[in-house]
Amino acid sequence: MTSISEVEKFRVPLGGQEIELQQIDYAEGGMSLLRIRIKEGKRFTIFDIDPLTARKWSEAMRRWADGVDGK
Repeated sequence: MTSISEVEKFRVPLGGQEIELQQIDYAEGGMSLLRIRIKEGKRFTIFDIDPLTARKWSEAMRRWADGVDGK
């Protein structure tokens, strides 16, 4: 059986999108993925990503945020 647990949920201040991060654990195969759900009005965008991709994505976002903060 697949289990889903909430990691984080927040709203973007400029635009109001709802972002929800969930951990998806698949019973068969033991794989865990991070589900990113972005809700804009009635539209949803959903990504299921592996730990390596999540790490690369988060590092790129951190570099960008640190650069903007440093200006």
